[in-house]
Amino acid sequence: MAAQVRSTGVSPRALTVLVVDDEAAIRDLVAGYVAREGWRLLRAADGERALELIRDFQPDVVVLDVMLPALDGLEVCRRLRAFSDAYVLMLTARGEELDRIVGLSVGADDYMVKPFSPRELVARIKAMTRRPRGAVVSSSMPDGLEIDELRRAVRVDGEVVELTALEFDLLAALAREPGTVVRRQVLLDRVWGLDYIADDHLVDVHIANLRRRLGDDADAPRFVETVRGVGYRVRAQA
Repeated sequence: MAAQVRSTGVSPRALTVLVVDDEAAIRDLVAGYVAREGWRLLRAADGERALELIRDFQPDVVVLDVMLPALDGLEVCRRLRAFSDAYVLMLTARGEELDRIVGLSVGADDYMVKPFSPRELVARIKAMTRRPRGAVVSSSMPDGLEIDELRRAVRVDGEVVELTALEFDLLAALAREPGTVVRRQVLLDRVWGLDYIADDHLVDVHIANLRRRLGDDADAPRFVETVRGVGYRVRAQA
């Protein structure tokens, strides 16, 4: 039986966006475009202040610079994931692949390399918040894996597993039809949005993160299988 998914995405008209950057010019630039969309804006120049605002105001989206004084953006992302499900878009002046992978591995949903287009940043925020934030119920789920429809919660062998918003959405997209292979491009369309431009490697990085959180072994998977050259699937119950 196919899984049922209910969309609970964030309305783009009701967004609260926190911009964290130690450069006032960057904060002001992003603020102007955020204001045009009618979104609520919060600003922070350092990591400690950013964490305070996230706790107090629970923003929907955090635009987070990596190179912050004292507490850098990677550490801010690690810490906020302990109490916030906000979408995180990281900004970095460094274009090396390793930096991008580290950002994604600590819980970021997306990244942009400086200098960036403010219009593209707004488009990416819209794409992130349009992702279906569904919940899955299926009688074919593999043994030991439970996905709670109402609470957006996942359990493995009865133990709660903390996932980021994107990791949950990715698992939900795979679990709609256990046993069915989902191509990487389809996952990009379903999870990141049809107008999102990225390569397949982005999916691979987040699948690796998801497996690590589930305690799943890529070489002997209980839950998420790789179909080489095609994509991924959630194993169907035997």
